Amino acid sequence: MVSIDHVAHKILTYIPYVLVLIDMRYEGVTCGRDGSVDNHMEMGKKLLAAGQLADALSHFHAAVDGDPKNYMAYYRRATVFLAMGKSKSALPDLSRVIELKPDFTSARLQRGNLLLKQGRLDEAEGDFKRVLKSNPSDKEEREAQSQLVKSDETQRLVAEARSSFNSQDYVTAAAQLDTIIETCVWDVASREMRAECFIQMGEMGKAISDLKAASKLKSDNTQAFYKLSTIYYNLGDHEMSLNEVRECLKLDPDHKQCYSHYKQVKKLNKQIHSAEELLQEQRYEEAVSKYEAVMKTEPHVHHFSLLAKERICHALAQGQQASRAISVCSEVLQSAPENVNVLKDRAEAYVQEEQYEEAIKDYETAAKHSENDRQIKEGLDRAQRLLKQSQKRDYYKILGVKRTAQKKEIIKAYRKLAQQWHPDNFQDPEEKKKAEKKFIDIAQAKEVLTDPEMRTKFDHGEDPMDPQSQQGHHHQHFHGGFQGFQGFNPFGSGPFNFKFNFN
Repeated sequence: MVSIDHVAHKILTYIPYVLVLIDMRYEGVTCGRDGSVDNHMEMGKKLLAAGQLADALSHFHAAVDGDPKNYMAYYRRATVFLAMGKSKSALPDLSRVIELKPDFTSARLQRGNLLLKQGRLDEAEGDFKRVLKSNPSDKEEREAQSQLVKSDETQRLVAEARSSFNSQDYVTAAAQLDTIIETCVWDVASREMRAECFIQMGEMGKAISDLKAASKLKSDNTQAFYKLSTIYYNLGDHEMSLNEVRECLKLDPDHKQCYSHYKQVKKLNKQIHSAEELLQEQRYEEAVSKYEAVMKTEPHVHHFSLLAKERICHALAQGQQASRAISVCSEVLQSAPENVNVLKDRAEAYVQEEQYEEAIKDYETAAKHSENDRQIKEGLDRAQRLLKQSQKRDYYKILGVKRTAQKKEIIKAYRKLAQQWHPDNFQDPEEKKKAEKKFIDIAQAKEVLTDPEMRTKFDHGEDPMDPQSQQGHHHQHFHGGFQGFQGFNPFGSGPFNFKFNFN
């Protein structure tokens, strides 16, 4: 018994052959070569009229293969290529049409137009002159005459542009080339010359645009890729520089300029990526060293030096090396005063150095150039709170420690000051009263700075010991003067064991 799967497999196997037979029957395809070519030509025309260009092209390919001397097959295929924007493919077909039928003026006129757009002016003029001599229609004659005048005018402009370029009058040459390229839109030489004008004028964005077009118009244009890579490199864009030089080496792996440049860009690119990974891992000192290596690898390109210093500034600020950070950040801001990232980093370093007014200035400058940056707003609020706080009571200053001090340093400073300012050390009533106040401040400072939650609040500009800013919180505040410390032994832990009598 035959299985259903087996039957299904047989049916699926024969379906393509059945469809081909149906196709041939309904489209009137005959086994003869001429009938097949005619059918492809007819189907191609219908599909072209319907805008189905890819399908039309397939039929005209088949027609050309079926009859290599059918000039209309080449002409129709050229028409499809032009409709698809593939002028390079259309040109050989138009030349084949003219070879097979020299008096086909429509094909010659179209070829002249393509040659004109490519900047092949002498060849274009030859086609326009032949059209005018070959009994053209009125419309063809008008078009050929108009294009011939345009070609002559472009020839004159090309000579003038070359003269201006050789005289290093790049502004004039660029303006003349603008007019030339309006007519010769696919002319690689004109675009490359204009790109060089833009480079000399310092208009790198325009140069890049022309060189990108030139790299597409000429399939093996290694020089365009090399120039693109060097422009991006000098602009500090190592990623794009690497991409473009790789395109050059794909075309010619032995290209000396591209290979030498590739090695330099690849090395720099690797160093920058490594440095950024170290920053992500919070290995700030190593990141600084890696960016210093970047400056040694490329000491001549200002953009890379600036990038390296910007990132060193960031690493130092994040690594709590405020003094060094301020120095490096300030150096960057001399060249780039509106660099928002560097302004934020220097502001953070100023906060670490307790230079709150300077931090506020940097945050305010940064805010002008980046209005919706939440980090700037939060940083500015914090700096303003800390400034206000510093004008009142600063627990770090009370204990004489830095904001970055560890708990061990804080306790050590506290013990030393508590011993020094203990009220029992003073006999004079006024001095004792002063010592009591000082002793309370020292104890409060120790409580705040050794409690992680309270220290975080204080670091953000909030005084945990201030009742006004602590409504609803229930910390043990030292209200009521020195009496609150009766029996309190600040030296009860650690190697110290001082005993004081408070009677």
